[in-house]
Amino acid sequence: MKVGVISDTHGLLRPQAVEALEGSDWILHAGDIGSPDIIEQLAAIAPVTAVRGNNDQHAPWASSIGDVVHQDLNGWHILLVHDIADADPALKAETRIVITGHSHKPRIEWRDGRLYLNPGSAGPRRFKLPVTVAHLWLEGHQPRAELTPLLDPPG
Repeated sequence: MKVGVISDTHGLLRPQAVEALEGSDWILHAGDIGSPDIIEQLAAIAPVTAVRGNNDQHAPWASSIGDVVHQDLNGWHILLVHDIADADPALKAETRIVITGHSHKPRIEWRDGRLYLNPGSAGPRRFKLPVTVAHLWLEGHQPRAELTPLLDPPG
């Protein structure tokens, strides 16, 4: 199973992000969505699970979107939260993958037998941080993640 992972779109869904996520079996959005149109466009590619980010908190359209989501995909228990600071209190014993956004800093890290994945920001560039999405493959005995740059690095 191929899962597309995106975060911090802030109302901007780049054509490069759409292209990178095509072929995904599922899409996870780790918050700061920015507009309901983003979810609709992603849902045209694959089913979407999303959480609210801090910038979505007071938007009426986002009131039905949770701050924390536990999702089982292809036998893997995933915790989806916007801010890594909110992950520890929400962890369950069966959680094997933790997906966050917020920092705009892409990261793939293994800690305590769990995969921590931040796809970075796919929306407006922040400072000199890269613009990225991620892919997560849920098959075999261990999940595998990869970052996909959407734009050339600033320079």
